Amino acid sequence: MSKNNSLLEKANAFDKNGSIKHEVEIEFGRLKELRQKFPFSENLRSIEWLDPDKLFKVNPDEVGEFFRLLETTLKPLGNPTLNSSNIYRNARLQIQDLKNLLRVAVDSRKSLAQKVDAPWEKIGGIGQDKQLGKKIIYCFTYETGKVLPIFSNQHLRHFVNRAAAGSVQTKYLSIGQEYEHYTQELLKSKNSFPLTQNWDTLYFSRFLYQTYPPPDTENAAEDKKTTIVTDEQINLQSLVKLLGELQSKGKITGQQFREYREQWIHQQPNDRDVTVWHLKQLLSAETKPTSPKNQPDEMKRKPTRQRL
Repeated sequence: MSKNNSLLEKANAFDKNGSIKHEVEIEFGRLKELRQKFPFSENLRSIEWLDPDKLFKVNPDEVGEFFRLLETTLKPLGNPTLNSSNIYRNARLQIQDLKNLLRVAVDSRKSLAQKVDAPWEKIGGIGQDKQLGKKIIYCFTYETGKVLPIFSNQHLRHFVNRAAAGSVQTKYLSIGQEYEHYTQELLKSKNSFPLTQNWDTLYFSRFLYQTYPPPDTENAAEDKKTTIVTDEQINLQSLVKLLGELQSKGKITGQQFREYREQWIHQQPNDRDVTVWHLKQLLSAETKPTSPKNQPDEMKRKPTRQRL
């Protein structure tokens, strides 16, 4: 039996009691709430009005409404949510970078590949697969029918291999080009039959996850239970908070924020202590610092070792 015929057979047997369709309708209601509160696609100027507190609140730390709605909307789709508030804190600190990325995400002149290949990694913590960027792209362009709420290239490759007639060869492609290629192959399969052609992309994605579950999703719940937060992660969180204080007081720029964070990530433990000591001195100093790449030699001398 060909993969296309197998897909049709499984689609005919899918969701006979309509329970998943009902869940999808609820999800669309949440998605519409997100779009109503943040009408970026309908009103480009609303991106510029985005309040930092909508991304991440401080004192006390709390995920803002934008990311909270984004998480709530997408949680049941079979895709893992981001489990680190550092990403959202970084988005607040780098809000201008995020605004620029949001403009790319809603730009109808950009291809799906161009949108995914935009520099989402500028926001510290997003990672190489750019899942947060893909979630945003879907939420603000889902009505085009050209993007699926599947945010892992690995999952897309798995579904194409199991359910589509197209090629799984993507050598030399960028992350965005690979993402677009697999998405198009799955949409071709979806639109090749009258039954699935009438399904919206959200319902079709639920069908794929339930019918062809990727191997890594089966143990995802157990993996979350065994996740260990390392000392390095805790120290990085403290560094980001310190950098945030410096930026909020106008003592470093967004570019310097990124440079210090990148410098710390690639340093040895003793050198990290020097960087932290230097930043704490800047916090109490009256003058603005130079770029970490241009620090005077006396600023690079090692202080007494201290933890963050």
